[in-house]
Amino acid sequence: MSSAPVLAVDGPGGAGKGTLCRVVAERLGWHLLDSGALYRLVAAAAARAGTGLDDEAGLAGLARDLPVRFAGGKVWLGDEDVSEEIRTEDCGNRASRVAALPGVRTALVGLQREFRRPPGLVADGRDMGTVIFPDAELKVFLTASAEERARRRYKQLKEKGFDVNLAGLSAEVAARDRRDAERAVAPLRPAPDAVVVDSTTLDIDEVVACVLEEMARRGLASRP
Repeated sequence: MSSAPVLAVDGPGGAGKGTLCRVVAERLGWHLLDSGALYRLVAAAAARAGTGLDDEAGLAGLARDLPVRFAGGKVWLGDEDVSEEIRTEDCGNRASRVAALPGVRTALVGLQREFRRPPGLVADGRDMGTVIFPDAELKVFLTASAEERARRRYKQLKEKGFDVNLAGLSAEVAARDRRDAERAVAPLRPAPDAVVVDSTTLDIDEVVACVLEEMARRGLASRP
């Protein structure tokens, strides 16, 4: 693997990983990998190609040839900006099913590791510290209660004008947590050497400060 340092951030959906990783990457001038977007992109590509979510070989083929770009704060599938499309709740649920397939996960390993380049990488996902970058200089497992994660998602979607139901979102969060934790390959769990951060009662500034302080302690960043 490359000698470029890695901050690997894992945890369940809604814990705040995306915002944390974006802010830290911007502060440090490091590259960013949103691995969850890759699985959402596979789900979106499958819908375009008419590939069923139970067609593991077909989905793995789409994953291997995924024309993905992260540029200008947007996610691109080829020449198409799919940033909004892949953030819908429906796409997230389909991506969770796709991510449970061993063939798809294997197909995306090499692509994810290619994002590791100097001066460093902030990797956001569910198996960054356990599978993709097991030698990461710092591994963080960011979590929050299921109730708080559902509430955050509800608030986010309502602000975007979506008609959503908190009880329904809570059930979807619980179902996604079960799929992620029980899948046969790379189940969601903290790496043995991960720093666990519970964001249930913390705002994003407090979480960022906590992570940057730990990075500074390890010589990966200046003091926040």
